[in-house]
Amino acid sequence: MNHRHRKVLHAIFAHPVSANIDPKAVEAVFEELDAEVSHNGSGRLAVKLNGQAHVFHNTQHSLSKDEVVAIRHFLTQSGVDPVRDYPL
Repeated sequence: MNHRHRKVLHAIFAHPVSANIDPKAVEAVFEELDAEVSHNGSGRLAVKLNGQAHVFHNTQHSLSKDEVVAIRHFLTQSGVDPVRDYPL
């Protein structure tokens, strides 16, 4: 995982929750984690990672805090720990 992807991953897990994360960068992090990412026609982004699946709103603007928390929760359930697995 390159430095840019690591920064985005750590931003997702940062406290307080950041509301200035680019959704395309998060999608790139999902792909870097070898997740199955698919777009469907209804503005949704389906992600499967380590046996976990979730559907996120596919947005063109910065992610809201609620969306970041949902992504954080999904990654935690999928066994992703940025501090342990991907230190800066």
